Amino acid sequence: MRIRVEGKQPLNGVYRPSGNANTAQALLAASMITDSPVTLHNFPRTLSTQSMITSAESLGVVLTWNDDSSLTATHSGLTRRVLTQGETDVSIGGLLLVAPLLIQRQYVRLEIDYPLNRIRTHLEALRDLGIDVVTSANAVDLKAASWETREIILSQASVTATALVLMLSACLGKYTVLKNAACEPHVQELTLMLVQMGARIDGIGSNVLHIHGATALAGADVSIRPDHIEAASVAAIAAMSGGRVQIEGVRGSDMRAIARMFERLGLHIDIDAETMFIPKHEVLTVSNREEDVDASVETAPWPGFPSDLVSVATVIATQARGTSLIHEKMFNNRLLFVDKLKAMGAQIVLCDPHRAIVVGSTALRGIYMDSPDVRAGIGMLAAALVADGESVIDNAQTLEQTFAGVLGKLQAINAPIILE
Repeated sequence: MRIRVEGKQPLNGVYRPSGNANTAQALLAASMITDSPVTLHNFPRTLSTQSMITSAESLGVVLTWNDDSSLTATHSGLTRRVLTQGETDVSIGGLLLVAPLLIQRQYVRLEIDYPLNRIRTHLEALRDLGIDVVTSANAVDLKAASWETREIILSQASVTATALVLMLSACLGKYTVLKNAACEPHVQELTLMLVQMGARIDGIGSNVLHIHGATALAGADVSIRPDHIEAASVAAIAAMSGGRVQIEGVRGSDMRAIARMFERLGLHIDIDAETMFIPKHEVLTVSNREEDVDASVETAPWPGFPSDLVSVATVIATQARGTSLIHEKMFNNRLLFVDKLKAMGAQIVLCDPHRAIVVGSTALRGIYMDSPDVRAGIGMLAAALVADGESVIDNAQTLEQTFAGVLGKLQAINAPIILE
């Protein structure tokens, strides 16, 4: 998909983010660990969730849409024990399917075409639980095991590894302690669903979880929370455009840490329990509290500033008066997109794969861009909407990978986006 974006148009109106796609994939996987029906409301229709749906149906799950955003999952037994390369590589959902297959079929073969190091944390966690893990050049064979008591520590606070341990422990373990667990909002939603299904989990929202398994899990009826990354991205775009936007249906407690980091870059958001209001910003000015730079933004595991927002934060820094340090502490490649911002006129020095110094404010100009992934794509879209002139973004369907209908919803609040 190619889109044309005309910059310098203030956004105005009411915006409602879709359900979190990462949550939807995890809850759909969890729906397969029980023989009872599970209904998921506010289910976002994204490329990633559609891939998960396709995989679930191929495993024998019957998915019934109750309306446009609510579906019920039922099955009488999963029909396969092999996850193909296409299923494991396309999205996070493929790896999540390991848990229901181990629980329901006691064995799964995971076909892969990427280095095993990419899932090292996950395989370590499975081994620590007592799962038999045998690796080869292009596959991983897993055999289920039950346990009385286990205490494991994740080598990284991985969302997917945490989700796998939660689902397996709820069914195969009697008592499990998980340390260095991820605690992002979508992990919290999975834990709450497992509790509704009959597991007992203590420490929800922290990085130490105590999981008491159940012999058989019941069904569940769950509403998926809105995507906090989508809400924060739109809030930033609205502020930089000079418009006024109200974002409804959010969970205020998920947004406050993000809003505090945005304030360092001069972007102010009013938040209550379910609404965010972005007032008109005449000028963005960084907070001027650091010794060597005027402001710094550092990513960190939740509840720190999410790495998924580093591209948006970098764009804000180009529009804020002052010098900002963007420090991506978690991943090596998420600042590489700054070359596109420099081509638009931004003053950025990429110090290394983790740090960039941004001097603002700088007028950006529209250019041709190619979106490599959703994380860079939302930052590129933000830059295009504040730039002078027209920008063309190729491969823009990556935005729909995670954010359901985001382009149409932005058009509804006056974003000049043309789909080609």
